[in-house]
Amino acid sequence: MYIKRERYLEKIRPFYDADLIKVLTGVRRCGKSVLLEQIEEELRTEGYDDDHIIKINFEDLQFEKIQNAQRLNKYITGRMKDERKYLIFLDEIQHVRSFEKVLSSLRATTNSSIFITGSNSKLLSGKMATLLVGRCIEFRIMPFSFSESYEYCKQLGKDQSADELFIDYINWGGMPLRFTFKREGDIKKYIDQTYQGILDKDIITERSKINRQNFEKIAGYIMANAGKEFSVKNIGSYFENLNEEQVDKKTIYRYLDKMEKACLIDRVKRFNIVRKQAMTYVEKQYAVDTGFRMINTNLVNIEDTFFLENIIYNELVSRDYEVFVGKTYKGEIDFVVIDGKKKCFVQVAYYLSGQQTIDREFGAFKPISDSSPKYVLSMDRLDFSRDGISHINIVDFLLGKRDLMMT
Repeated sequence: MYIKRERYLEKIRPFYDADLIKVLTGVRRCGKSVLLEQIEEELRTEGYDDDHIIKINFEDLQFEKIQNAQRLNKYITGRMKDERKYLIFLDEIQHVRSFEKVLSSLRATTNSSIFITGSNSKLLSGKMATLLVGRCIEFRIMPFSFSESYEYCKQLGKDQSADELFIDYINWGGMPLRFTFKREGDIKKYIDQTYQGILDKDIITERSKINRQNFEKIAGYIMANAGKEFSVKNIGSYFENLNEEQVDKKTIYRYLDKMEKACLIDRVKRFNIVRKQAMTYVEKQYAVDTGFRMINTNLVNIEDTFFLENIIYNELVSRDYEVFVGKTYKGEIDFVVIDGKKKCFVQVAYYLSGQQTIDREFGAFKPISDSSPKYVLSMDRLDFSRDGISHINIVDFLLGKRDLMMT
């Protein structure tokens, strides 16, 4: 049983027949393989048969010998027997050395439509970017959004209201397979094993020369503090409190880069609202899924606004918006959300439980002279909109019942 990942299919469909390599990137187990199957199902209705569909999952044992460009090219071209168009699906292609050479060759010499997936956010960088410039298009695939999670749980027969499920989603995130488990202990075990698998396959490999103990401690700290302002000094103090050997700044940044490439975190830059420009300075890190944050946090406070910020950030990214942390001369705005030349400003709160909280969240926009729309998102059902600033219930926003307007 699975749900149609319609949000992504809508983005990819216009490029089914385009003379471009379709690249799907995202964290392991987020549903990229199932999405490939859904694309295949749709394209089969256009007349493609088994003889003209070539599929390789590089985590499948039967393909373990295809580890370099030469063997991959030989296998694929050996399957091509005529001039008709072939569909080529290559799942987790980063396992093949110099795979970009094969893609470039296939793109130039065969009649094919190529779809690939990879668990590396920088899959289109380096050599691949040079060889395939202008020849590929990337789609970032996220774990289940809240609306997808809600739809999937209904299919599974789970009798939960949207508000009840949201509490579960805050804690355990949207990794698709985790919804098939009923006990929290089993969910935690699955997410933890998935997380450790990502470390083993994508980060702490034989060639990486990474100190596993140090990496896990730093990664755990970053996950547990996702959404908070980032500081190398704070990580140093954390190690000092543990009476551990200090890790130098260069190593910390290297570990952050590894986590980002493995699609575990996003590093979010600052937007100077006064000057109306994006900065190069990385302000915060957000976990690609709150389940990964949960297993690295000893005690979860359901009122922790950073969990909510993380969910809103991931939702905005999945809608293809550019997202920044906003800075004014007096403080911070949670998000500056940009869609092309349009933008809006967003504050996230748990509940607007008193006048002091209301004044703080709505007052954060006072230093902004920009007339772009401003929003406060919280769990409250009562509408607190005022002074031209709109208030939206978080669950309604995630389910698509309310949306952001931009100018």
